Amino acid sequence: MDQQTERPALDSVRVLDASTGIAGPVAAMLLGDFGAQVIRVQEPGDWADELPGAVVWHRNKTIVPQAEAAGLVASADVVLTSDAATAEAIGLSLRHEPPAGLVHLYLPDWHEELDLDPLTRDRMVAADYGVARRQTSFSGGPIDSVYPFLSYMHGAWGAACGIAALVERARAGHGQRVVVDALHGTMVAAITTMMVSPTEPLPSTTVGPGGPNPTFGTYRCADDEWLFLGALGSKFQDIAFGLLGTADILDDPRIAGVREQLYAPGNRDWVRARLTEAFLLKPRAQWLTALADAGCPASPVGDRDDWLDHPQVAALGQRMELDDPVVGPSVTVGVPVDLSRGARPVHRARTFASSAAWQERPGDETPPAQATATSGGGPLGGLRVLDLGTVLAGPYSGMLLAALGADVVKVETVKGDELRVRGYGIARGQRGLGIDLRDPQGYDAFLRLVGASDVVLDNYRPGVLERLRLDDATLRRAKPDIVTTSITGYGDSGPLGGHPGYDPVVQALAGIMRGQGGQAEPVFSTLAINDVTVACLAALGTCAALYQRAVGRGGQHVSSSLATAATFMQSGELVRYAGRPPAETGGRDHPGPSALSRFYRCADGWVRIHLRSAQDAVAAGLIGDAAAPDDELAARLERVLGGLTQDRVRELAASAGGVATRARDYRDLVSDPLTHAGGHICELVWPDGNSTFLPHELATFSRRRRPDIMTATGHGEYSREILTAAGLDREEIEQLISSGAVVVGEPMYSVVGVGYR
Repeated sequence: MDQQTERPALDSVRVLDASTGIAGPVAAMLLGDFGAQVIRVQEPGDWADELPGAVVWHRNKTIVPQAEAAGLVASADVVLTSDAATAEAIGLSLRHEPPAGLVHLYLPDWHEELDLDPLTRDRMVAADYGVARRQTSFSGGPIDSVYPFLSYMHGAWGAACGIAALVERARAGHGQRVVVDALHGTMVAAITTMMVSPTEPLPSTTVGPGGPNPTFGTYRCADDEWLFLGALGSKFQDIAFGLLGTADILDDPRIAGVREQLYAPGNRDWVRARLTEAFLLKPRAQWLTALADAGCPASPVGDRDDWLDHPQVAALGQRMELDDPVVGPSVTVGVPVDLSRGARPVHRARTFASSAAWQERPGDETPPAQATATSGGGPLGGLRVLDLGTVLAGPYSGMLLAALGADVVKVETVKGDELRVRGYGIARGQRGLGIDLRDPQGYDAFLRLVGASDVVLDNYRPGVLERLRLDDATLRRAKPDIVTTSITGYGDSGPLGGHPGYDPVVQALAGIMRGQGGQAEPVFSTLAINDVTVACLAALGTCAALYQRAVGRGGQHVSSSLATAATFMQSGELVRYAGRPPAETGGRDHPGPSALSRFYRCADGWVRIHLRSAQDAVAAGLIGDAAAPDDELAARLERVLGGLTQDRVRELAASAGGVATRARDYRDLVSDPLTHAGGHICELVWPDGNSTFLPHELATFSRRRRPDIMTATGHGEYSREILTAAGLDREEIEQLISSGAVVVGEPMYSVVGVGYR
């Protein structure tokens, strides 16, 4: 490799991090992880700087006093802010475009005017935007998350959008303002469930914390240890039923061999009860061995405090040791995306300086031979992505790249993606190509398509690409500067390397379920948190690789995994150092961490309330006496708030310096005119007149017109035009179709449903 290629992807990029909270610092951390030079402005009193997660969120940063921020803007490539006042103070008024060539990445917090710690703010976001009401539980009420998942995703997606803007700058020569707000981040995290049909009820959440599908949930074993059973699909269900001695379930007249009836509302409880009874007959280790030997996915419900010591985490490079200047020797999570070609940055703990100048650039960026005018459809306009992904993580990563303006081709087998209809919401914005890659003619046609493309994305198990002759080395022969991106369950090395990965199986193994459940039952996150996160991380890494290519340093191979995603999404909880306070755990139907900060039912719905002290509750007239233990305070507040309206609770909380917000469901969210006016939510009208309300614009770019609604593609709907664009003539295409190597299909006509999970 030459010296140019050996530089990290963002080596020449200068970032000024003037953000607060969690999302902004996480976004800046990710830019630094790819080699950018990051200077962070120390904001006095920033709540997030006091959290243990600051050790990891500020790695690779030089921290300087706030007074130096304005003087650093002129020489920065990217400036991150999270409130309008800070942006104004450093000369980046939101009323005007940023200076030429600068990318202003604005990640505003929910109600930035409120003085809230970032963990509470994240929970308010979950309440306001419907996520808390969508989590399954025993009661069916809103559940308070002990993880700031929405803030982590806000930061990761913000970083991806910021790098995409750098790609456009490298190709077209201009900067812009990129806005990724808290609702954008929430939509990216909740995409699998945030779909509302005007004619269908929202799904019931009163199904327990193990999820709605009895064959895809948590079970206690004879030794009181828990496991997650991942028997999704008939093959694995038959294996599990055989081992458990419950094969007669399928013959029951209430099921009658129809698998979908296993999780129908009238059946799921008794089916779960049968499986619960069977699992209690043996200890967990015996069940896990039997299930593994038979090839059925399952996992122990692990403890998150042990996750960084798991040998698979080490094999993935997800355990990093830093000597932090504030707390001393620390163990943190690693870099969540791997770029395999070129030098990797040397990572370091945060450092403090009274003044700091940018390091010398290692060399000027190599500009394109001629600036490329993008289409106006987004920062990745004019770039083509071939998405070989199936089911969830792969197609969703392709959708995120489509949301950034790329032309994404959904490449499916001649049979089609098994989740193409049920999962339409996470594969929108793509054009469908049905092709048999095992057919020699189909394979040759695909390689010609690779030659006319920029990215090839997949989520196959390790080894499959080699068998299909679609590995990175082969594709580089077809297109030397191609970017290849792979998503796996556990990577290709270590004790779990090469194993298939399933989002909840990894949730269980990495301790996420136990962290939320505490001493009670483990909680299966209704957010497909690892699937959506690894999809976002893959899009993030792809953007970094495209930037490296755009400045003349060639193609790249990008990889991430579900196990890596599960580590990244616990970044603040997994940090270790001497004397760190324990990370919060939840409990049964967890309403919140204290009586003064939790969900309560009101006369007309639910609210999420946060008060600084019991004395504030007295001042608000909610209780008469502050001297009571927490459970008694909760009981008193429950009685009082139960007789008040949501609006009245919000007024009283605000009068005492606190805050309360309605706990909305998704129907409330999509009915809000503000979400439509802001472009966040749209109504997708199908050809037959049915409609679905779902997420629309996932970020805003000042140089982009408002995008069209992303729709789902039919199987092979665009096969002819895609192959024509790749240089195949009409005769070649028709021969491929007549031989069965290529499928030509119709548009997706109509889907009425409420999402994946």
